[in-house]
Amino acid sequence: MRKLKLDELNRVDIQEFKEQEKLPVVVVLDNVRSMHNVGSVFRTADGFSIEKVILCGITAQPPHREIEKTALGATQSVEWEHFEDTLAAIDSLREQGYQIIAIEQAENSTMLNTFKPSVAAKYALIFGNEVNGVSDEAMQNIDECIEIPQFGTKHSFNIVISAGIVLWDFFAKLRL
Repeated sequence: MRKLKLDELNRVDIQEFKEQEKLPVVVVLDNVRSMHNVGSVFRTADGFSIEKVILCGITAQPPHREIEKTALGATQSVEWEHFEDTLAAIDSLREQGYQIIAIEQAENSTMLNTFKPSVAAKYALIFGNEVNGVSDEAMQNIDECIEIPQFGTKHSFNIVISAGIVLWDFFAKLRL
């Protein structure tokens, strides 16, 4: 088997990406401290053609070389916005008709494998801080909580792994 060369992948350019239909999903990063995680989320958001990334609180903003190390240019293709406060971002998204969903381990959460997104809905997925998860304030203002099933000894996945799993799941359920 032969690996494909970059020019054989037939990827769209940035302008085509900006014009193509997006997955009706916004990723909200709630005080994510690692710039490498921020960049990786941008790259994943590009890969699944989501609408936007919203950076909240201490989450670093482009342009920054530490973000670009992992984003590899995705900060140019994926729309993004910054809010000083995650609750302000939630309020804005709710006004725009988004269903607000935390990705967290919580009482009465819905397991990702059983969650059925609607093709008629728009979703804002909140991913939290690497140590503390989604903030308590944000958790008090969500519509639903989705949990990724886990079967090992660790308590959680890295935020980038979580984003990849959840965005793939939404993409597969809504587009494939």
